[in-house]
Amino acid sequence: MNLIEWIELPSLGDQRGSLVVGEAGKHIPFDIKRFYYIFDVDMQVPRGFHAHKELVQVAFCIQGSCKMLMDNGKEKSEVLLNQVNKGLLIPPMIWHEMHDFSKDCILLVLASQHYDENDYIRNYTKFQAIRD
Repeated sequence: MNLIEWIELPSLGDQRGSLVVGEAGKHIPFDIKRFYYIFDVDMQVPRGFHAHKELVQVAFCIQGSCKMLMDNGKEKSEVLLNQVNKGLLIPPMIWHEMHDFSKDCILLVLASQHYDENDYIRNYTKFQAIRD
């Protein structure tokens, strides 16, 4: 499995404007059970700092930009999210951290499950122990 996997949605449009479309099970590789978006962030305060045991997510920066660090316990990679139709797949057991938010950043996240605090791993040492 590649550490970085992008989900690219069709970007349609004409003289009236642009439209990005996505369908669960077709473009998004799971049924969407939850979504949330992050906005009006303090540009200097990073977010995330966790992994999920089972949850799968796709993160789209629908306005502005931010960087995301992806870490599988053995290798790390940092990517820039700045295209409205290109989402970053966040599979289970990937530690992720978001930072360097632009002032106008809106980060939309689609999730495969409803919120479950028990699915979170919020301690990096514990994450590494589980990954080994």
